[in-house]
This record gives sequence, structure tokens and C-alpha cells, in this order.
Amino acid sequence: MSNTINGFLFFGAVISLLGYELGIQLKRRFKSPLFNPLLISILVVMALLSIFKIQYEVYNQSAKYISYLLTPATICLAIPLYRQMELLKKHSKAILAGTLTGVITTMVTVLLLAMVFGLNHQEYVTFLPKSITTAIAMGISEEMKGFVTITVASIIITGILGNIIAETVCKVFHITEPVAVGIAIGSSAHAIGTTKALELGEIEGAMSSLAIATSGLCTVVFASFFANLY
Repeated sequence: MSNTINGFLFFGAVISLLGYELGIQLKRRFKSPLFNPLLISILVVMALLSIFKIQYEVYNQSAKYISYLLTPATICLAIPLYRQMELLKKHSKAILAGTLTGVITTMVTVLLLAMVFGLNHQEYVTFLPKSITTAIAMGISEEMKGFVTITVASIIITGILGNIIAETVCKVFHITEPVAVGIAIGSSAHAIGTTKALELGEIEGAMSSLAIATSGLCTVVFASFFANLY
């Protein structure tokens, strides 16, 4: 059975998309943020690879085609941002302050947790870029001699958790201003969180899209400084 699966060129892409579709259907039926489509897809892929004893390299070879869509999908996030250009100009100072606060808070939190759990320097810098988009974070982690694969895993986990709890956190702290909601989600949970922001509204989605880019740039600037603190 595993040999037959291994011979199927698009096996990885198919099970990834089917897992994601299953997650969408579960979320629609149960109306719970716990049924995050990306999380469900990851669990489905992990289960199938374990059951059929398929090596990750084999899966990745047939699933890599999905990655080709990452760049155009990210660029498409600029569309809602363009539509809200006037709002961006009006709240430019607040947006910049919110993004900087989000980035610094993330790095300070990682620093404190590294101290509490006794991480070494390499482990510490691995988690510094956990809240920004993968493309930028991988470069930062590699430059600082971190574990790039763990950085990617932490980015995915951060994004999924952000997607799941974002709306609840905003309700608990009575954050209702669309600009503030979008910046908070984008600066803490990157593209995966932005999908939730887009569900909340076009302004939230536009501001979250902006926060992805600005948070990435700010992290590049501050990463070296924070890396030298521990």
C-alpha cells in the first residue's frame, strides 16, 4: 500500500488539501475556533504518514507544489490594504506604534521565557522571530545560527494559536477598534492570524496584512540587539 502511495506524484498535495477541506467543514459545522483548518490538515497529514509509514521526505516531494502558491497568496493580501489606503494614512502613527509594541513585546517575552526555562543561546535565538512571516523568520534564524526547522514549527504553532484565540482575546479585553484589532493580530500571528482578521472584517484584514510586513522589518532591525541580551 505504501509503495502505491509513494508512487503517486501528487499524494502529499492531495492529502494536505483534503485535510484542509475537512477542517473547513468541521469549523462550519461546530462553529468552534478549535477546528482550525490548518491545524486539522496538519493532524490529518501526520496521522496518514504514521499509519502508512511514509517518510516525510517522500511526502514533501509531492506536497511542495502547494508552496508555490505561498508568494502570490501573500501578495494578494495587499489588495485589502490598498482599499484602505486613506485609513492607513489617517492612523499611520498609531499603526507604527502598535506594530513596534507588538514586536518588542514578543521579543521581551521570548527573552524572559528563555531565562525561566534555561534555554541556551542557540535555542533562544531560534524562537526570537516566531511571530513573523516564515520567509523573513527563516533568514533571521539562519543568520543567528538558530534551529531553522524549529523556528518554522514555532511560527506555525504561533499562527494557529493566534488564529484560534484572537477573537476571544479581543472580546475579553474589549478591543473593538478595527485598526487596533488588525494590527494586534498581524503583529502577533502573521499570515495565519490574518486569515482570522479577514473573517472579522476588511479593515481588520487590511491592517493585519500591513502588520505582517512592518513586523517583519522591525524584527530584522531588533533581532540582533535582542540576540545579544542572552
